[in-house]
Amino acid sequence: MPMSVGELFILGFYGKVIPPWLRDFAARFGLGGVILFDYSCQTRQYDNNIASPAQVQSLCAEIAALPSNPLVFIDQEGGLVRRLKDSLGFQPLPSARDFNRLPTDEKQAILAASYGELRRLGIRYNFAPAIDVDYNPDNPNIGRIKRSYSADIGEVEANARLVDAAARQAGVGLCLKHFPGIGGADVDSHLEFMDISDALRPEQEELFYALAPQIFGDAVLVSHAIVRAWDAQHPMTMSSNAIGRLRRRLPETLLITDDMQMQGLQKALGTRAASLKAIGAGIDMLCIGNNLFDQEQEMAGIAEAIAGAVQDGSLDQVAVRHSVARVRKRKALLA
Repeated sequence: MPMSVGELFILGFYGKVIPPWLRDFAARFGLGGVILFDYSCQTRQYDNNIASPAQVQSLCAEIAALPSNPLVFIDQEGGLVRRLKDSLGFQPLPSARDFNRLPTDEKQAILAASYGELRRLGIRYNFAPAIDVDYNPDNPNIGRIKRSYSADIGEVEANARLVDAAARQAGVGLCLKHFPGIGGADVDSHLEFMDISDALRPEQEELFYALAPQIFGDAVLVSHAIVRAWDAQHPMTMSSNAIGRLRRRLPETLLITDDMQMQGLQKALGTRAASLKAIGAGIDMLCIGNNLFDQEQEMAGIAEAIAGAVQDGSLDQVAVRHSVARVRKRKALLA
């Protein structure tokens, strides 16, 4: 088991080439995935992993050649949340709200070009589409920056299915976000825990259950939101009750955390303790971007802590094996 706990991690790093610490991590533990960013929150410049299509393609090939063949993940929703920008020679991709207003044939052409490019570059998973319904247009993290397709849930679903058709054609996995739907929130999840207890609607939660098994890649990104009726103490990502509720409906869906370095989690626990709690709650993969904070040197210690907890029985060995199997199944699908 110690050799495979790295399958539970999606890690980010700073720079245009794979750093030695990440090579060491993959050699020791294996590695589930890597996430790429253009902007660095450390330097406050667009000087992170992305310079040009040729450079990204070369970097993705290097990542895929690491031990255990990690998957490359990216956030390419469109508009403001778009790591591959047309100013650097990548395919254009409008925001979800603007995309929703286009005629269907134009939507299909944009998606075919974008997802075809992702596959050629070597990117295997997109953290998209965001299927958060635009219940609160003033939401600083969704509505205000046009990340929701619509306040009409039918339009959200229709756009998600168009994205799925293009992704499936190209061979790029999708990860629906942000479970259980944070469109109604009024705080930014990067800064605080979001309590969406009063903003969550049953049809929004149901949309995740309906779409996830049907989308290519069958994955869901779990937010750090709190729904008091499910768990008054813990955000989704660390709640056995919330993850159990999700798992009962989606037994084989790959469940991935939102970035474990977001401020709410850091204030409460820190990355290591939060990561152990998330795996214990039933999450399959931890996303640690090493962008909001530089914790690159701490990643091996977190993997060691998880491996130790599996060995001493404080983490459920069978559940962890199932998580590793889900990751490897996606690697086989997207090879």
